[in-house]
Amino acid sequence: MRQRSVATLVAALIAGTLLAGAPAPRAAQAAPADAGGPPLPGGGPREPGVELDTVTIPELQARMADGSLTSSALTSAYLRRIEAINPKIKAVLRTDPTALRQAGASDARHRRGGTRGPLDGIPVLLKDNVNTRDMPTTAGSSALAGSPPDTDAALVTRLRDAGAVILGKTNLSEWANFRATRPTSGWSAVGGQTNNPYVLDRNPCGSSSGSAAALAASLAQVAIGTETDGSIVCPAGMNGVVGLKPSLGLVSRAGVVPISAEQDTAGPMARNVIDTALTLAVLSGGEGEATHSAGLGSAGLPGGLTHLGGGLRGKRVGLWRLPSLGPDVDALMTRTAERLRDAGAEVVQVTPPYQERLAQLEFPALLSEFHRDIDAYLATRDGPQNLAELIEFNRTHPAERTCFAGQELFEQALSAPHTTDTRYQVMRTELKDLSRRSIDETMATHHLDVIASPTNPPAWPTDCERGDNDVIPSSTPAAVAGYPSL
Repeated sequence: MRQRSVATLVAALIAGTLLAGAPAPRAAQAAPADAGGPPLPGGGPREPGVELDTVTIPELQARMADGSLTSSALTSAYLRRIEAINPKIKAVLRTDPTALRQAGASDARHRRGGTRGPLDGIPVLLKDNVNTRDMPTTAGSSALAGSPPDTDAALVTRLRDAGAVILGKTNLSEWANFRATRPTSGWSAVGGQTNNPYVLDRNPCGSSSGSAAALAASLAQVAIGTETDGSIVCPAGMNGVVGLKPSLGLVSRAGVVPISAEQDTAGPMARNVIDTALTLAVLSGGEGEATHSAGLGSAGLPGGLTHLGGGLRGKRVGLWRLPSLGPDVDALMTRTAERLRDAGAEVVQVTPPYQERLAQLEFPALLSEFHRDIDAYLATRDGPQNLAELIEFNRTHPAERTCFAGQELFEQALSAPHTTDTRYQVMRTELKDLSRRSIDETMATHHLDVIASPTNPPAWPTDCERGDNDVIPSSTPAAVAGYPSL
């Protein structure tokens, strides 16, 4: 992803905040988020308060630089908030017992003036399909609930090298929502059901449900999600936070529980645009590339983000309305068009082509890729060593059937054509071609800078019997093409 492209995307994100006309409201059923709080159990002093709902990473770093805030106090505030709020929403599976020790090391670096960049001392939650050597990584399944992986995921190494505080792991839709034909997003056998913190009986969308819900309830400053198709952008939209699915390959997939190497990517999630951009700068780069501060300009921002020029003035935005998501969403898109025009953008209504064909091809291709990639991953872990053993595990462990019993996708993947099969290769080639053309041709025909579309319908009631109501076609072209999506 070129820096110019990042700047355009962040400008679009800024425009997105115009939809509400104000910062996102505090999650309705969450307690006040203040980093002051009561004295710590050990008798430590009460630090100056910080409004966790609205504070940004640059503001936190300024406070830590002048000594009016410490990472230890910030981390303690988030740990207290998780203890108080998480039982209602079940977004955080576990906290890292070393979090305060990590924060203390960051405080020492701040005192010495030797910080490692804008994430130094910032608490981060990880989706629990991202390997950590010192905490379990389960993908929500009791099949992986034993010993932790041997090594960190590459992206976790980058976060640690950048001085971030790994605060803990978030719940997710089990196996990233690739198990049953009628799943319930946000449910896993390990973590139970994550609830939308704004209305507890509503769904948070999947599969990065815990990461998004945790941010909406101000349980961490930033979080990491993963996406194959929609699993960052839908939870971000459903929980009112910012989520970026980066270009394929921009963030290393090494050590992330897979669905498909052709589409999987991890990405940053936060309550505001700037924190998302700063986290992307740390995560960006394939294995072996420079870490924490690579590409950061003055003020700790990715190069090209310090001067966004006129924002959206003169930009051409293609509005993909998707009226099938209902009249409320369509009315929101009308208001979106008005806000974008008020911000100086030219708005053109578009419908990217080839969507029906993409929908026909994507699922069978993912079945083949999942069988290949999950077998390779399971071979690195204790427990089931391949997909066939995983299917048998689910049949013999009742905890895996407490919300929904199905594992139809596993069973279909087991019999899908191998990725060396010509049938599969023809499918993936056509998918890649049509998905890129659907975006490229739309952008070229209308001379667009960006395409804007709804990322989710209104939050549906969570119901294990019925499953999800999450037909969200807007994420598919970018997901299949490997293009970024916000």
